[in-house]
Amino acid sequence: MPRPFVDHAAQLFGLERSVYTRIARLALEEKGVPYTLHETEIFGPGGVPAEHLARHPFGRIPVLQHGDFSLYETAAITRYVDEAFTGPPLQPSPPAERARMSQVIGLLDAYAYRPMVWGVFVERFSAPRAGRAPDEARIRAALPQVEQALRALQALAAGEAFLLRGGLSLADLHLFPMLCYFALTPDGDESLRSFPRLHDWLAMMSARPSVERTRSTYERS
Repeated sequence: MPRPFVDHAAQLFGLERSVYTRIARLALEEKGVPYTLHETEIFGPGGVPAEHLARHPFGRIPVLQHGDFSLYETAAITRYVDEAFTGPPLQPSPPAERARMSQVIGLLDAYAYRPMVWGVFVERFSAPRAGRAPDEARIRAALPQVEQALRALQALAAGEAFLLRGGLSLADLHLFPMLCYFALTPDGDESLRSFPRLHDWLAMMSARPSVERTRSTYERS
């Protein structure tokens, strides 16, 4: 049963530029949940801050704090946000569609995130801004993995506008930050044109207010 939300009781520890922090933020935004984002740098020269290791034993982001309840792992956070707060549902009701949502999220975490973001985006987009040349071998190795994931996603996308039947779901929110970063690169933009269903989906999602409110510095540069 959804419970009333206490203003600004939700605290999110993560990074604005982080894919997984943004996934959690999109869920909070779509549910209309007020929250505070605490920038938590885990990639600095000093490593993960001790106070964050107390929140997350593996030093990852994001972590959600809601009252005295603390939660890490993005998929757990987004499901909690959907079920704990009032607002439009972000998980399908039919068991088959809910299972499909979980399948898409699992596919993204296991097969898409690393090649899309670390294999292509970080090398092509972030590396030059950090003063180093892109690792072309790493990009070449990542692109076939990305295309395999995109083929699987396009085959699973059965919704008319969103990925699944029934409207916007956590599957859409999980995919968007990954595909957005991938599409910021020339390699990603070219690759995505071979998947018109996903290309159109990305353009549609990019216009959502939740996406506008969570744009990272990379998208604004």
